[in-house]
Amino acid sequence: MRAPQVVSIVDDNEPFRSATARLVQAFGWIVRAFDSAERFLDSEDVHNTAFLISDIKMPGMSGLAMYSRLLELGLAPPVVFVTAGPTASLRAEVLATGAFALLEKPMDPDELERWLNHALRRP
Repeated sequence: MRAPQVVSIVDDNEPFRSATARLVQAFGWIVRAFDSAERFLDSEDVHNTAFLISDIKMPGMSGLAMYSRLLELGLAPPVVFVTAGPTASLRAEVLATGAFALLEKPMDPDELERWLNHALRRP
């Protein structure tokens, strides 16, 4: 039997993090939520995260720096980044990392669910 797939959410904004966690749980996924990139990288969940949702701009390490570290470690799951103010240049930078998408806060729940299902191959 396969281990359940974990979706990790990394965002310093507690209301957004909590709302996103509830949404992803409603989609049927197991969720782990972290208030910083550093806490996520220091957790055991870094090894079993099947999909990552991360803010870009956070105090301390940014979401992009965190994902770069995950790539270096060979632990980078599929990722969707979120931000309140996406620009064309930021979108290009994000997609160059191999990220699936850059979504604008507040996110469209249907769009997030499509990315999750696409990444984790759920119909």
